[in-house]
Amino acid sequence: MKTTTLLVIEAKHAEVPSFAADLQKKGFDVHIAQNGGKALSLLKEVSPSLVVVNAASMRSTGLRICQSLREKDSKLPIILILEEEKEINKDAADAVLILPFTVQKLSNRIKPLLPGDGKNVLHVGPIRLDLEKRRVRCMGKSTKLTPRLVTLLQLLMEKHGEVVEREPLFKKAWETNYTGDTRTLDVHISWLRRAIELDANNPKFLKTVRGVGYRLDI
Repeated sequence: MKTTTLLVIEAKHAEVPSFAADLQKKGFDVHIAQNGGKALSLLKEVSPSLVVVNAASMRSTGLRICQSLREKDSKLPIILILEEEKEINKDAADAVLILPFTVQKLSNRIKPLLPGDGKNVLHVGPIRLDLEKRRVRCMGKSTKLTPRLVTLLQLLMEKHGEVVEREPLFKKAWETNYTGDTRTLDVHISWLRRAIELDANNPKFLKTVRGVGYRLDI
């Protein structure tokens, strides 16, 4: 089973519990940001499956941070931690927890919000491909894919770092032995780049190897 990446936003206050270390002990891959600005920059780097906003540690409602996260990725699950009960916009977070509570309770709230695990989710570098929901998350973006784009990306992810030749790639993705015209492959590759690259015209991950095929560099 792949390790689940979490982004925990919390400041250091002795009287407010920190959950980052305990979540690491639970087996999560935890990245910490001490404010919303740092969290937004980390979002691109780590592509978390879920964000925990410990607003209590920042002496705030956390609403502005949640809104900023939603603007970047509307599908990213958010858990908001508050010191006391407050009226919160239901769209701000997927779950709200009021202190005090145990890390086990937090873990129990995290698991149902995750996009899936095991064989349904492929994770290579910052790219997370949910095969069941046909959604890819990378560099802070979340994009719904067609079944064929899912197949293409899955093939490239499974052989990341290797050059995948055009004809075998086309045969597998299109389930055909006819390879007389593979230009449609180039179109689909350009669509994949829009989904996973910050700049589709200058790809960092999905490289063209001229005259041969494509390589996913992580």
